[in-house]
Amino acid sequence: MQISYLVIALLLLTGVSYFWGRRRAVSLAKGEHLVVLHSLPSFHGAYVALWCGLPALLLVALWMILEPQIVEAVVINQLPADRAILAISDPNVFKLLLTDIRNLASGNIVSQTIDPALQAAANSYMRYEAISQQALFLVALSMAIVMGSFARTRLSQRFRARNRVEKIARWAMMTASLIAILTTVGIVLSLIFETIRFFDKVPFDEFLFGLKWSPQMAMREDQVGSSGAFGAIPLFAGTFLITLIAMVVAVPIGLFSAIYMSEYAGPTMRSVVKPALEILAGVPTVVYGFFAALTVAPFFRGAGESLGLDVSSESALAAGVVMGIMIIPFISSLSDDVMNAVPQSLRDGSYALGATQSETIKQVILPAALPGIVGAVLLAVSRAIGETMIVVMAAGLAANLTANPLEAVTTVTVQIATLLVGDQEFDSAKTLAAFALGLVLFVITLCLNMVALRVVRKYREKYD
Repeated sequence: MQISYLVIALLLLTGVSYFWGRRRAVSLAKGEHLVVLHSLPSFHGAYVALWCGLPALLLVALWMILEPQIVEAVVINQLPADRAILAISDPNVFKLLLTDIRNLASGNIVSQTIDPALQAAANSYMRYEAISQQALFLVALSMAIVMGSFARTRLSQRFRARNRVEKIARWAMMTASLIAILTTVGIVLSLIFETIRFFDKVPFDEFLFGLKWSPQMAMREDQVGSSGAFGAIPLFAGTFLITLIAMVVAVPIGLFSAIYMSEYAGPTMRSVVKPALEILAGVPTVVYGFFAALTVAPFFRGAGESLGLDVSSESALAAGVVMGIMIIPFISSLSDDVMNAVPQSLRDGSYALGATQSETIKQVILPAALPGIVGAVLLAVSRAIGETMIVVMAAGLAANLTANPLEAVTTVTVQIATLLVGDQEFDSAKTLAAFALGLVLFVITLCLNMVALRVVRKYREKYD
């Protein structure tokens, strides 16, 4: 019995319990006006629904975490004594044996000969899993019904359902915030720890100031073509070059589009232009990559040849232009919303002083909306820095240290994706370099955010 069916059943019970509790609250008014109730009937219904669904869903989550460990321990204990002792004493053998038991139980291929003991363990595993899921289904549904009934009996005219529901909602929001914070801390710590391991193998100054990137580490002594150069300057130079090209394309087009939609376009034209621009945000990046590789890059190469220029088949210019087209909606849509939020009184005051519409836009609306525009541009920069697929398909993997947009370059994100695939050992310098690149990119993005916050605070004090 699948867990998804149980979750759906619990959600249905939660919805039914809401109306059950709400109807109970209405009946408590005894035909009088609802003002006799301390809380609205909707809060009474929410209180019963929370008691019905929340404990049962928490039980399901806890059961799913503990069930595999318990079932696996019981199955291992049923193996012959010599085999069980060997599996428990060696963690690698233990993991391999559990994987084989699970694969055999699900009908997949196993890594060893299927003997009677292994087949019996797989049968036991399937039997215990089935029993566990049936027990979970009965226990969870019973708990939901019992807890919902218990919550309903507590309802009365003076019952403070609103306070209880708001308290639960406050704790839920605090928990969500804590999870977000801990997730961020975990990401940063994982980057830091792995980066420290990387710098144990590669000098810090070589990584930050080295001019050659070729992370080909030898896996055996006689291997050829392994250089092991970890200078990250070419990667960051390529990232900034493509990002700069993308911003040169996206910022003017996006900002002018926002000005047109906010100040010049009528309601009919706006209802057509804005959705058409925002369609670009929904196009998958792999589609942009195909467009860059099959259309834009050949066009630039052909145009360059006609002008006598040597344009690479995979160039930073092609990747940057297509990336700029991709992030136009981020700037145009957000800037349009920010300019529409500028108070109409500022426009009216400018017109009253004799300013034209273009003067009002330049001297009043854009300065007042500058904090939001800076935020939109920062979001676009972050999107450009983190893009991978377009660069892979249009700019290539060559780590060239150049400022020429007609040559092939690569970016940090592309190299991170490249370093984490293949059969390289996870504790090798080649693999750990991905974490060092990620940490430096994280620091750069953090610095951009800090600069943007300073700009926002400065102008917000002036125009709010």
